[in-house]
Formats: sequence, structure tokens, C-alpha cells
Amino acid sequence: MRKTNKIIFLLAIIKFVVPYLLQNNFYEPHRDEFLYLVQGHHLAWGFAEVPPMLSIFAWLTHLIGDGMFWIKFWPDLFGTFTFIITAKIVEKLGGKSFAIFLTFLPFIFGVYLRLFFLFQPNTPEVFFCTLIAYSLLRYIQTEKNKYLYLLGLSIGLGMLSKYSVAFYTVSILTGLLFTKQRKIFADKHLYYAGIVALFIFLPTILWEYNHHFPIIVHMKELNRTQLVYISAVGFLSDQLLMNLPCVFIWLAGLYFTAFSHKGKKYRVFAYAYIFEIILLLIFHGKNYYSLGAYPVLFAFGAYHLEMFSIQRSKVWRFVFVLIPFVLGVLFIPILLPVAKPAALAHYYEVMNTAKTGLLKWEDQQNHPLPQDFADMLSWEEMTQKMAKAYNSLDSNGKAHTLLFCDNYGEAGAVNYYRYKYHLPEAYSDNGSFLYWIPKNMHIDNLLLITDDTDEMQHPFIKNFASAVVMDSVTNKYALERGTLIILFKGANEAFNKMFQEKIQKDYNKFK
Repeated sequence: MRKTNKIIFLLAIIKFVVPYLLQNNFYEPHRDEFLYLVQGHHLAWGFAEVPPMLSIFAWLTHLIGDGMFWIKFWPDLFGTFTFIITAKIVEKLGGKSFAIFLTFLPFIFGVYLRLFFLFQPNTPEVFFCTLIAYSLLRYIQTEKNKYLYLLGLSIGLGMLSKYSVAFYTVSILTGLLFTKQRKIFADKHLYYAGIVALFIFLPTILWEYNHHFPIIVHMKELNRTQLVYISAVGFLSDQLLMNLPCVFIWLAGLYFTAFSHKGKKYRVFAYAYIFEIILLLIFHGKNYYSLGAYPVLFAFGAYHLEMFSIQRSKVWRFVFVLIPFVLGVLFIPILLPVAKPAALAHYYEVMNTAKTGLLKWEDQQNHPLPQDFADMLSWEEMTQKMAKAYNSLDSNGKAHTLLFCDNYGEAGAVNYYRYKYHLPEAYSDNGSFLYWIPKNMHIDNLLLITDDTDEMQHPFIKNFASAVVMDSVTNKYALERGTLIILFKGANEAFNKMFQEKIQKDYNKFK
């Protein structure tokens, strides 16, 4: 036990350090990271897109400086703890050093390398799903009630991180019904643990109720714009592709729990995985919505492969390690932006990466960079150009100018960089930003960031004394390429009335 603890501790340190060493500092925060950072300035029990947990870490990030190190610190920390919990599952199964090392590899050579370096709610979600699995496994092994309460705590906190934890929770509970472990439903402490989970999550339920359940509106919009394009074949193939260098490890875990005699005791985890995949297929979930189900399978797979190497030949251990290293090194430039855009685009071209679908964006077209990487570019360029347009006004003009952005990424980026460029707060009617727009504001001048290239053709232009395109985003690798910065001066009352009606219409979507 002491030896495995030392190994886990050493690998955890490596897991934490490696992403910082790999990501090129040319890149900025991701579009979604800007949104979650802004939520730290507006603490609440819920938001239009997500539960509140990540906003607490955003608030802490603001306290300690808002630098890239701290933005990446929290997801990296959650990833490190997820590895530790996964390694502890291996340990509780009886696995030794080699199994623990195998469990470590997916965190370096798979999708988790990217996942746990993005400040997004998926990071605590995967951690708490893994903790749910650990809690249930320990209850199965010991039948101690404290693990049921840990299960309840994990579900409650998990639901505060991302609502999709419900998929894994339902899958786990359904899986129990198909095994001898269904006797757990006769244990009153399971229901007490459920009350604990509900108590933790209750403030967010009440927030959703009081705000007319904006998550439903958000999911409808997400389904209309993104989820509708997800095919069952694409979703299932992505399950293999996301962890391709280590796919044999989780498949071994699925085999062990689903078919082996020794794994029969833990069959609930095979059922849970299958049920979650089915649920996500039914609801057109994105490929990464399933990532909370894999760490426990990696643990079982690592244990199973270690036992296999003992029974057959330890030469297999060399094979089990070589495959992730060889394939994983090739995958790293796809998982994290390890070089500047031009160099990465050249690498992808040489490697024919477009054929894998990894360069396909939400518009279903291939691009030079993965969409996540393109979403980390030119935010400061955009803000700097907005600041230049803002500073073209005199002091009176500045005092009566509203900074407005079409989407949450643009608004979040401007608010992240605004202190550096001495800008006032920027607003948007997209997502949670809608809640933060001051009521009944009167607009004289409007400085707009928009990705609508036809913006100057819209009828509302006539409601201003002047409208000038001041600049645009020019980085050819950025997702925001072509985004316009437009300065509108001298708004009339007709525009102010139209603007207030538009904001009210957006509010009414949540009623």
C-alpha cells in the first residue's frame, strides 16, 4: 500500500505538470472559459447554461490574478484528483504498480489531456462521476454505509457542476437493478444519501424554478444549432477515437466487468456504461458527454491487463505501454495546441488529420485547426481593436457609449481584457449575459462586435446618425475571423425602443 501510494503521488505530480509544459503560450483562453470566468463576477445558484460550481472557482481566479496559470490550475487540479481516485480504484481491486501506471496513461495520451486543461464544467463533472463509481465500488466491497453517503455527496456536488451527471447517476442506478447488487435498494441509508444529494442540489433547483428553467431553453437552442447534427455512427466512433491510444485499456475494463467471472461482482459498471451510451444516443448528446463513465473502466481494464500479464507473460506489459506511447505522441498535437497555428496547421496537413474528422467544426466543414484551438485565438486582437474604436470618441461620447457583443465569447473576452485596455463593461443578450444587462438603459452610441457580415445592411441602421465599420478580426486561423467592430453614433428613440423590446423578447423566452 505504501509503495503504491508513492507511485500514485509521483504520477499525480507528473499529471499536473505535463499540460503546462505542452500548451504553447501563444494561445488565449477558450471562448467558453471567458463565459465561465465572467460568471465569477455574478455569483448565483445557477446560470442559463450551467449549475453554479465553476463560478466559485472563477471567483477564486479573480481573487488571485486572472492569469492563464490560474485559469488552467482548477481543471488541471480536478484532472489530477480524478487520476488519484481512478488509481485508488485499481488499488482497492488489488492492482499493483503496473496497473496504476496503465491507469495513468489515458490522462496523458487521450482526450483527458485536453479536457482537464479547459476551464469548463466538464472537469468537475468527470471527477464527480469517478467519485460516484468509487463510492459504489467501495460499498460493494465493504457494505459500509459511509460509502452510500459519499455516493450521495458525489451526486449532489456533481449536479452542481453539470446537469449531465444525471445521465451517469440514472445509468448507475438502473445498472444496479440488473445485478445482485439490487439489494442496495432495500438499504434505508441509500435513501438518506439521496436526501443528502437533493439537499445539496436544492438551491439550484429553486433557482431554475424561479427563473423559469432556463436550462430547458438552453438545451432546446443547443439541440437546434448543434446536437441535431450528431449522428449515432459519429457518436459511437468518437467513443473509440477520443481515447484511441488507450482504447484497449477501457475495452479490457468493459470486458472484465461485463463477461469475466471475477468481474461479475462489478457488473453494474458495465451496465452503467451501456445505459449511459444509450441515453446519450437517444438525446443526441455530444461525444464528450460520456467521459465521466470511462475512468472507472480504465481502472478495471488496467487491473485486468496486469493480471493477464502475470498469467501469460510479462512481455505483454511492454506491448501495453508501447501502444499508448507510440500513438499518444502523435495525438498530443491534436489534444493540446503545442505550437503556433501555422506550425500546427502544417502538421495536420502532413498527417492527413482532416480524414479523421478532428478538424471538422460545428459547420460540418474541415478547417486548418481544431475548433477548440481556433476558439483560443484573436480575442485580445478583437478587444484591442474595440478599444481603438472606443478611444476615437471624446470623453462625452465615451460616457454615453454602450459596448455590446453578439455572443458570450466576444463579451466575455472584452470583459477579461477590458482593464488592460481601459474599457467599460461589455454586454450581450446571449446566454447568461442577458441577466446582467442594466434595465431601461438609454443608448446614445453603440460600439458593436458582431460576426454578422451583413450587419450594415439591416434596417435599424437608419436609426443612427452614423454607422462606421471601424475594424475586423483578421487572423485567418481564428474562429472569430471576419468579426466586425462597428461604431454607431446618435441613436434615436426608435432604436432605443426597439432595443428594449428585443431584450424583453429575449427575457420572455425563459417564461
